[in-house]
Amino acid sequence: MDKLRVAVIGCGQIAQTHFHNYASMGNDIELIAVCDINEQKANDAAQRFGAKHVYTDAREMLKRDDIDSVDVCVHNNKHAALTIMALEAGKNVYCEKPMAGTYADAVKMYETAKKCGKKLAIQLNEIFSTEARIAKKLIDAGELGNLYHARSVGLRRRGRPYVDGYGNPAFVNSKICSQGALFDMGVYHISQILYLLGNPEVASVSGSIVQKMPMDGKRKADSGFDVEEFGTGYVRMKNGVIMDIIEAWSLQAGSLGSSMVQGDAGGIQLSPFNFSKTIADMDFDCSINKDGAQFRFSTVNGEGDLYQGPQRHYICHQLGRVDLIPLAEIALNTMFISEGIVLSSKLGREVTAEEIIADGRTRMFKGDEIFINDNDFLPIGKK
Repeated sequence: MDKLRVAVIGCGQIAQTHFHNYASMGNDIELIAVCDINEQKANDAAQRFGAKHVYTDAREMLKRDDIDSVDVCVHNNKHAALTIMALEAGKNVYCEKPMAGTYADAVKMYETAKKCGKKLAIQLNEIFSTEARIAKKLIDAGELGNLYHARSVGLRRRGRPYVDGYGNPAFVNSKICSQGALFDMGVYHISQILYLLGNPEVASVSGSIVQKMPMDGKRKADSGFDVEEFGTGYVRMKNGVIMDIIEAWSLQAGSLGSSMVQGDAGGIQLSPFNFSKTIADMDFDCSINKDGAQFRFSTVNGEGDLYQGPQRHYICHQLGRVDLIPLAEIALNTMFISEGIVLSSKLGREVTAEEIIADGRTRMFKGDEIFINDNDFLPIGKK
């Protein structure tokens, strides 16, 4: 196809970034419709970004036969229900991170996409960073040798949503967001490392989630803050690679170092980027001209805009211009690890992959507008 016809569900804070990205894609996309339960938000988005149709009921919008792809920009616990609805309506889906409110709900999204023969992608920004692109090329070229250890790191000194002044209360209320730092920011860093490792299968997970730092009492009460601000984990992969994780919304630390990948022939730190290797019995720490590397990727390699973020990449894939990085598979594995940390913290011990799968925790019945039951979508309250 020459142009992708897109509809967006959810016109709130994160959707604005998605709308601006679509606007930058020129004639590659056509914004057919927008939907939000807040009609004013939907009308404002349509007027600002040129959508032709406005809806407050996603079910009605999805009846249209002139929509190729649906962009789901709602809160975490509603990702699964709306994504499954769109897939079953015959649309491809691009969904905000995290993939869902729980791993079990994410599995239903993934399985529905396969069953319906539709494409599913998740917003995993850090996979498309210049540092990750450089690291992946070094790993694929064998410069790190056999990989055996990786680290995922994310730090905000005092950056909890709402209670520290940024964002709205929905980010810290489990009935809406499911979890805290791990699902909000950890998803970016964990997925980046999984991408570099080749998305290996998980054998077991050990970890803890906590909320210890003091916060404004009124904002805590107003928001119903009941999620973690700090998560840590230790993951054993079935291929023998080990991975440790630290993710903090709030922590008394100036630095936690860098996310990294280690092999027996070399190692990479991502921020700031550094490549370490022993050559001729001498230890080298190498920096790189990132702008120059990115320029060559785009021009000499002919990649152009194909890897300019997950949203652009997904559009290019649907237009037949590039093979899709397995964003849904990586997002699903990220959910698996995050869920394992949550379960391990609850039980106070390491958990196996089989235990994570058996846990089956779901958030799909907690949405305000719709829920799923045996693939049947009904308004809340309908018996």
